[in-house]
Amino acid sequence: MRWVYRIGLLAVIAIVLGFGYLWYTFQSPYGYEAPDNPPIMDRRLEHHRVFVYGTLRYAPIRWLVMGRAGTATPATLQGYTRDELDISPAPNEQVDGYTLSVTSDELKRLDRYEHLGERYRRVNVKLHNGQSAWVYRRL
Repeated sequence: MRWVYRIGLLAVIAIVLGFGYLWYTFQSPYGYEAPDNPPIMDRRLEHHRVFVYGTLRYAPIRWLVMGRAGTATPATLQGYTRDELDISPAPNEQVDGYTLSVTSDELKRLDRYEHLGERYRRVNVKLHNGQSAWVYRRL
């Protein structure tokens, strides 16, 4: 019977550590400091378009980061190629992904998730359909 208690205790510890990690990564004010001058956000806009090509393609990740999954619309970024966690210019290539419509607060949450200014920069690109969107590129 002692082994049942130990397994239960280990399960509780794993759950607490898992939630602690998720809180620290996605919500906590610790471990990340936003840059002083993020890319210009037009505060008059209610929503911003973001092109995602990596982990943010998945609804559960978006829910953890933004507090909702949102609607992901298929999109293509021409003139780039995907190289693991980054995209780089490549004239005859394209990157398939999705566009998200996000609020200014959600964009700040995405900036935190991507560690804007530390790991990624946010740049404006023109998609295949002619729309412009923010995209995160490695520093």
